[in-house]
Order: sequence, then C-alpha cells, then structure tokens
Amino acid sequence: MRINKYLASAGLGSRRKVEELVVSGKIKVNSVIITNLATEIGVDDIVEYEGKRIMPASNRVYIMLNKPKCYITSLSDEKDRRIVTDLLKGCNEKVFPVGRLDYNTQGLLLLTNDGDWANSIIHPSSHINKTYEVHTKYVLKDKQLNQIRNGIMIDGRRTLPAKIVYVGTAEEKHVYHLTIFEGRNREIRKMFEILGLKIYALKRISIGSLELADLQEGKYRYLSKSEINKVFE
Repeated sequence: MRINKYLASAGLGSRRKVEELVVSGKIKVNSVIITNLATEIGVDDIVEYEGKRIMPASNRVYIMLNKPKCYITSLSDEKDRRIVTDLLKGCNEKVFPVGRLDYNTQGLLLLTNDGDWANSIIHPSSHINKTYEVHTKYVLKDKQLNQIRNGIMIDGRRTLPAKIVYVGTAEEKHVYHLTIFEGRNREIRKMFEILGLKIYALKRISIGSLELADLQEGKYRYLSKSEINKVFE
C-alpha cells in the first residue's frame, strides 16, 4: 500500500492532506524519515507520526456535525483555539474533517477516517454542490444576482456559475440559499465582498443531497449506509 493511502486509511486526513505530511518530513517508516510519495508500506513496516505508531483503521466512520461559529476546522491549532473535534464527545475513533468551514461559518461539516471517501468529495474535479444559507442586510439587485449566477472574478479566476434564490427574512436580515459547485477558500464571502455586500451569518445546509436538517448546533451523528453516498447525488 502506498504511503499516502496508508496514512489516509489511518485517519490522518485526505490523501492530498497526508501527502503534505510526507513531503514535509513528518512521517517515519521503520524509524527513518521518508519524503517519497511512492514509498510502499508492507505489513511488517512501522509507520510513525509525531512519535506515535500509525495503523489503518479497521472501522470506517462517517460523521455529520453541525459546526458552531468560533471553531476551526482542524485537528490542532497553534493559537489554542477550539477545534471541531472537541465537539465529538463519545466518539472513540480518530477522524478528520472533510474539507473546511471558516472560523465564523456554521453548519454541515463531515468528518471521517476514510481517506478515499474524503478525497472523492474534496477533489477539485468532483464539483459537488454545497448549499449555504446567507444572511445579508440588503435585497440583492438583479445585476448582483446575475453576477453570482454567471461567475465572479476572484483572485484572477472566475467562479463556476452558482445558484441563488431568495427565501425570506430572519431577524431583520434578508436570507438567500446559495449553491456553489467548487470549494475555493472563502468563496462566498469573497463573492459578497466584491459585490459590496456584508454577510451577517453564513451556514452550510447541504452537501449533495445530504441535508443538515434538524441536527442541533454543536451536535453530531453518524451517517447511515444510505446517507454516505448522498453527498454525490
């Protein structure tokens, strides 16, 4: 088994994420630091990360979390901020976040120890639709709506066409459901910044056909077998 698949199977992150650990020299095989992504791991090899032996998980776990604001989507934080795995009380498996949500963004976050499943969701070629609930002060003009629907230039590259619908008001703010088909960093917030609009609340409510529904903020639950593939629908 190649080193990236081995580490992803051990719950250290998606294949792309664990590749960063390898090339940065943070992985040892049989007490020797390795940086070659083509390294093959045999049944008798000992793989270590941060001084601890790492082994593939025997039990695949898939979790849906309703992330609150002020938590970071990471497994650790040098600034000692709260991390999303702090919310997984009672979960004994080592899992990692699938993609990320910004510090001030709420809603549906997936966690797993299945690196292949995670990679198939976050890989740029997947274009899995993600829907967010956006709260803003003003009603968007037709020109602004068309810019979102046709794509907006961000950091020199146009966003993929998105879907946006008005759904009403809440706490004196106007609420939209915005569906995007890529996972660029702070994409929605940057889109609204370019349009000159401030976002007062941002919450992811679905990935594919998997919906957050009535899961309470800060709570998590395990996905059923039928739900695992809903993210691709």
